[in-house]
Amino acid sequence: MMESSTCNSANLVSNIFAKDGGTSWKLRSYSSFYWKQSVKSSIRFEGIRASVAASPRTLESSKHGMQKAGEVVRVGVLGASGYTGSEIVRLLATHPYFKITLMTADRKAGQSLGSVFPHLITQDLPDMIAIKDADFSKVDAVFCCLPHGTTQEIIASLPTTLKVVDLSADFRLRDTTQYEEWYNQPHRAPDLQKEAIYGLTEILRENIRNARVVANPGCYPTSVQLPLIPLLEAGLIQTRNIIIDSKSGVSGAGRGAKEASLYTEIAEGINSYGITRHRHVPEIEQGLSDASKSKVTVSFTPHLMPMSRGMQSTIYVEMASGVNIEDLYQHLCSRYEDEEFVILLQKKAVPHTRNVRGSNYCFMNVFEDRIPGRAIIISVIDNLVKGASGQALQNLNLMMGYPENLGLLHQALFP
Repeated sequence: MMESSTCNSANLVSNIFAKDGGTSWKLRSYSSFYWKQSVKSSIRFEGIRASVAASPRTLESSKHGMQKAGEVVRVGVLGASGYTGSEIVRLLATHPYFKITLMTADRKAGQSLGSVFPHLITQDLPDMIAIKDADFSKVDAVFCCLPHGTTQEIIASLPTTLKVVDLSADFRLRDTTQYEEWYNQPHRAPDLQKEAIYGLTEILRENIRNARVVANPGCYPTSVQLPLIPLLEAGLIQTRNIIIDSKSGVSGAGRGAKEASLYTEIAEGINSYGITRHRHVPEIEQGLSDASKSKVTVSFTPHLMPMSRGMQSTIYVEMASGVNIEDLYQHLCSRYEDEEFVILLQKKAVPHTRNVRGSNYCFMNVFEDRIPGRAIIISVIDNLVKGASGQALQNLNLMMGYPENLGLLHQALFP
């Protein structure tokens, strides 16, 4: 078998598939699947294309999907004229079961999405309407891609039969007083906040599966928590002196016209912002504190980079007493070896944003610092996919009982 380039090794395939003479393969422990021969680069299931490194968890969840084969899930996209809304539409173009039947965009009401985003002109989509005119009796699930502060009352007013994934920050913080402190407005749906489940898929998969409302994580918190949570849970790193230096493409600032996002303001430079007061800080600290079972405070500084999409978090940590860099690497390897979308690279390989562009992958690695007892972790994602719409689709797949990789097997766009 070809040597793998990551910890999530291709030998995973041999654990799932057994060769049955010639070029045929059969599933070892998932025999209920309907399979077709295709061994060069993928295994094709009825209605599902699974990569050869598909995780056992992903395959296991697809057993639920097979029971629903052929059923169409009617999906609404609220705020379809923004970047995250358009990414939802792009990803759903290859989804075998989810069909968009409702799109809202108050300022673009009456227009087609193709007129706003010409790259999506080939899709058969309903015209966008004002949210006040939406008929939610004709949808089964909703992606809410509205700005922070506008979502709480809208989601609270939706029929309780709907599954909802909210891409804003309005339901990410369990403590509503923290929301008021960091977002400068009171929380308008505190009762619904108690029901909302935080949607960091690889960490909280089982909670998400049974949720009605999922708060999709922010882009920076996704890139930071995926490497740090397993290490904190295992007590391999200290909770003190965690320094996070994150850089994002300009699309992270949204599509609204802002002077700070103009080409001449962003191009040919690096722009630090939100120093000590970025709104993702309490979200990051909430997840890390849960993992360590103690209060964690971080130093976090984000930067806008002159690129349209992509995100890198470079994280500096102190290792626990007696722990070395190999311990960190092996623990992350063990934690994520069965995951499809979180990839620990070979030792010394440096993650680059260009290698995840347009995909739902998170690439990460750990490095020994020159300062004894410290380590450097690098994590990269596409801020619009794994950092937003891709993770949202991954979550809704789980909530609806389908394999979480449906619609998400796009490989990175390079060059």
